[in-house]
Amino acid sequence: MKLTRKLVLAKAKASDLESVKKLNCWGCNLTDISIFSQMPNITVLTLSVNRISSLAPLAGCLSLCELYLRRNMIPSLSELSHLRSLTSLRVLWLAENPCCGAESSKYRLTVLRCLPRLQRLDNLPVTDEETALAVMEGEVVTTPPGSVQNQLSSNGLPDAETENDPLNYNMEETNKIREELGMKPLSRDKFPSLSSPSTRDSRSSMKKTHTLDAVLLLLNDLDEEELRIVHTATLNRLQTYTLDSETLNNSLQTQKTTDITQ
Repeated sequence: MKLTRKLVLAKAKASDLESVKKLNCWGCNLTDISIFSQMPNITVLTLSVNRISSLAPLAGCLSLCELYLRRNMIPSLSELSHLRSLTSLRVLWLAENPCCGAESSKYRLTVLRCLPRLQRLDNLPVTDEETALAVMEGEVVTTPPGSVQNQLSSNGLPDAETENDPLNYNMEETNKIREELGMKPLSRDKFPSLSSPSTRDSRSSMKKTHTLDAVLLLLNDLDEEELRIVHTATLNRLQTYTLDSETLNNSLQTQKTTDITQ
């Protein structure tokens, strides 16, 4: 069933689509929700218990704060890529969809890696620890095949030239991180030119440097809440290195003591 303008206005008791802020379409057997591409001001949307399989029409609902999608037919978490631009989204209920899978913890971390601003997922509060852990252990959500967002341009460069271009590495790493944080990719002209070796053998040694450049570039665009998430994730990562270092030192000390006693 297609959600029509007439049905929306009747349910919301509104005169036009742009004035609709809240809408409840629970259990309406909906399959087509393309009407939401004309509803940029909606803030709370209930679509639970329907037959919805694509979230693409919601990509332009930039004011959306709460979204309820329990018991639909969303096939893959890649559909969440359409929600990355919704920076106001704080509540999402996605449970009982095919995309949730059997591993609830992995599913939850993957959703939070894709949508790090969420404060409540599937009727459970999101903790700072979960958000930080999601950056490291959640899976990367890719754009669904065939989506316009997934058709990246090489700016007219031949494949070989694009592959060897150091600027392309910087762009790729930066935009990959921006994508995971729900931010729009930067265009090629936003990146400074980088001096680099022209030989193919030097490419791998430059990749880590470009990754660091990308991360540092991203920090300028993050707000206070996003910076706190990065800060927590960084502390957790550093703690891992500290523990590894302590384990190594203890092992060396034990070996040294053993050598002396022998």
